[in-house]
Amino acid sequence: MGKRLTPVMLCSLLLPWLQALAQDVSFDEIQPILQARCVICHAGEAAPLGLRLTSLDELLKGSKSRPVVQRGEPSDSELIKRLKGLSQPRMPMTGPPFLSDAEIALFERWIAGGLKPGSRSSTATIPPTPLQHPSAGQPVTYAHVAPIFASRCVKCHSAYGLMGSAPEGLLLNAYVAILDRDERVRVVPGSSLASELVRRIRGQSQPRMPYDGPPYLSDEEIQLIVDWIDQGARDADGRPAPSPVGSRVRLQGVLGEGWTLDSLQLVVGPESRIDKSPGVGDYVEVRGRWSQDGRVLVERIRRR
Repeated sequence: MGKRLTPVMLCSLLLPWLQALAQDVSFDEIQPILQARCVICHAGEAAPLGLRLTSLDELLKGSKSRPVVQRGEPSDSELIKRLKGLSQPRMPMTGPPFLSDAEIALFERWIAGGLKPGSRSSTATIPPTPLQHPSAGQPVTYAHVAPIFASRCVKCHSAYGLMGSAPEGLLLNAYVAILDRDERVRVVPGSSLASELVRRIRGQSQPRMPYDGPPYLSDEEIQLIVDWIDQGARDADGRPAPSPVGSRVRLQGVLGEGWTLDSLQLVVGPESRIDKSPGVGDYVEVRGRWSQDGRVLVERIRRR
């Protein structure tokens, strides 16, 4: 009978083959994946835990707490654990879809082969992805605003975000989640004025978002989100979302003449509860429901 191979003997036989295979991978092959799936969040001052993936040097530096790659040890590298979902939250946080098995295997081979730098400078920075605007005459769709949510919001507003579970249960990593109306509606298709999300990113409702600001969203980013909502909060294929008639809203802002909230018309009736005697110019919180005619039916309004 032939001699039975032990695990140690098997590893010794496979190691040269694995090393030879790994030597084929350099950062030149890793960088396009980072650019396509990772740097949308992991770039600039707002990068989660300070982990920037915009250059080889930044990747090797790791996060504020630890390195994310261990030379020659893919199974011990936090980057691989996150890509596979062995550590939470799984990356990228905009998934699913997550990276394919082939893409993850490429990272593993690169790490196993010693983090070969490739032809580019280790300090060469991946350029930021510019905002995508619709062509002339075309509406803004979710495809245009999704990168903004991914880069500035998803790090907290996801199932396993930096703050644990998503604050107030609000998920911003998918179109359906953003338009969820179970507890209350944050995006009112056709009315950015009545959309809590817009009021948060403008600072009309507190706390202003993103929570890690400043810097907050740029005027250009805010305007793109406003246009998306006012044009019907269309999905990536251009289909407008239905109006959330009857859904609860919770808004903050400055009370104006004729029961308006920053020019948004309110409907205050006999059943509306009015607390702390709010007057024109006061900062107030409004709770109510969205009506068929595009106004807020006030259930409660109070001075804050």
